[in-house]
Amino acid sequence: MFHVTRIGDKRIDVDFSGKLDSSEMRFALDELLRKSEDISHGHMLMRIGDFDIPTLGAMGVELARIPHLFRFIRRFDRCAVVSSKEWLRRASEIEGALFPGLTIKAFDESQNTEAHNWLESLS
Repeated sequence: MFHVTRIGDKRIDVDFSGKLDSSEMRFALDELLRKSEDISHGHMLMRIGDFDIPTLGAMGVELARIPHLFRFIRRFDRCAVVSSKEWLRRASEIEGALFPGLTIKAFDESQNTEAHNWLESLS
């Protein structure tokens, strides 16, 4: 499952769980790009449930769209990642260090309210 919701002019919420194959990855990336259009200095809330590693085909779709993904990432200043998996929270914060201008802060799934508050306090 992959669902993107636009929240006002500066925020999107992304809910993700399950497994992505190439067609689902294509849909997911299209949704991210479409719903983040015209966002500048935005905030993103990512809630990641149980998921499997994407298929090889899905990774190929993602690699083919790297230029679009870099443009997507530049639309955001902050991202809160909510997950029950410690390794995902750590990986998210490490990934944030790789993108200048993007701050990623990870929260346990029990800290959903804190994640919302962190994004709102930075507006």
